[in-house]
Amino acid sequence: MGFKVDLTLDCADAPRLAEFYKTVLGYVDEPPPAPFATRAEWLEQFEEDEDGGEGAWLYDPDGVAPRLSLLPVPEPKTAKNRLHMDVRVAGTGTPEQRWARITEAADRFVAAGATRLGEFAGHHIVLADPEGNELCLG
Repeated sequence: MGFKVDLTLDCADAPRLAEFYKTVLGYVDEPPPAPFATRAEWLEQFEEDEDGGEGAWLYDPDGVAPRLSLLPVPEPKTAKNRLHMDVRVAGTGTPEQRWARITEAADRFVAAGATRLGEFAGHHIVLADPEGNELCLG
């Protein structure tokens, strides 16, 4: 029996967060499930359209990383999330080369809207996405 893992993030601004993850992770918009032609058409089947059609569904075009569902919610974030994403930077080489790739990736995430929260030199960098969800980049 096999499984696929999807991550759903509640957020204030799904389109903004979707653009961030498309930029930094290379994710793309997921088409609506068959036989629906649009997400709006797919959403019409549900009695409660909680996200008002403003949600975003993304996937890794390489099929490796989990799918992301970004769903807007009306309430503000009030505490630290109990789940964070670990984003592993690919590549081989020396520890110094690996650390250089991690810091370069962190700079790219920050340029796309992340905030740097902490650094554990030689191992990983803690970031927050534009909605404040933690990411460990290592």
